[in-house]
Amino acid sequence: MAPPLGNDTEKRGPSRRSLLAGASVFGTVGALGAAGCSRVATAAGTDGGDLLDRLKAQGVVRLGIAGEVPFGYIDRNGELTGEAPELAKAVFKRLGVDRVQPVPTEFGSLIPGLNSQQFDVVSAGMYINPERCEQVIFADPDYRMLDAFIVRKGNPKGLHDYDDVVRKKAKFATGTGYAEIQYAVEAGYKESDILIVPDQVAGLNAVEAGRVDAFAGTALTTREVVKKSGKAESTRPFAPLVKGKPHVDGGGFAFRSPETRLRDAFNVELRKLKESGELFRILQPFGFTKAEMTDMTAKELCRG
Repeated sequence: MAPPLGNDTEKRGPSRRSLLAGASVFGTVGALGAAGCSRVATAAGTDGGDLLDRLKAQGVVRLGIAGEVPFGYIDRNGELTGEAPELAKAVFKRLGVDRVQPVPTEFGSLIPGLNSQQFDVVSAGMYINPERCEQVIFADPDYRMLDAFIVRKGNPKGLHDYDDVVRKKAKFATGTGYAEIQYAVEAGYKESDILIVPDQVAGLNAVEAGRVDAFAGTALTTREVVKKSGKAESTRPFAPLVKGKPHVDGGGFAFRSPETRLRDAFNVELRKLKESGELFRILQPFGFTKAEMTDMTAKELCRG
């Protein structure tokens, strides 16, 4: 567990996606990132791309990851793991590519790094949304995700969604670049009043110390981080409102826009894993439940 954060580290910052960096992995990630940033070969101009054929010939696929637990990270033993890399290992083996190689980077650099050929695929549990769909193409989501709050034991202020936070004038926090920033703002919370902390561990510390009434994150990460807390709990998952309608996020793999053949082949194998139940068996060790399994498509998430 990270220590409680002082005021010098509590800051408001620009948005990236929610979903959290594990403090223990950054040293290894940084070292691997420096070693693994050479570019891959430029795709040929054939319809649908030829990357799948080249990956089969090479026997290795480079995965862009962001050091985020539980989505894609290097563990304490220096091994690549996380829900997305473990899924990548299963899918690419079925596609005839036996080895995966991590290329760690900052989350905000994943799409630029993909499009500048620094790696072949983004394997980081990335949320699929219309803005990103203008820059890359996505496989269908391998998980869906609702939001939840970390609150004091017993939830004394009765905070169950963003409307509650606004109506009860609760002190509210979320993580650096989390999607939850915009969900709170959409509900009417003033962005400048949101306490922005680095991750869910810092959010738990803020709630336990009484500096905030609620920390917003994903249902998965909030329920995992409170397991060892005697002072805090996670609320029931809920769908935030976007343009007045309940919104459910979905995360998946991203590919360069020309590489539709690879994306489509990936989708075929992903569908088989969903139908057989193997996808859930791969994701379950990382805290996913059957409630996070989904039949949503990238097409509908790209529409927003």
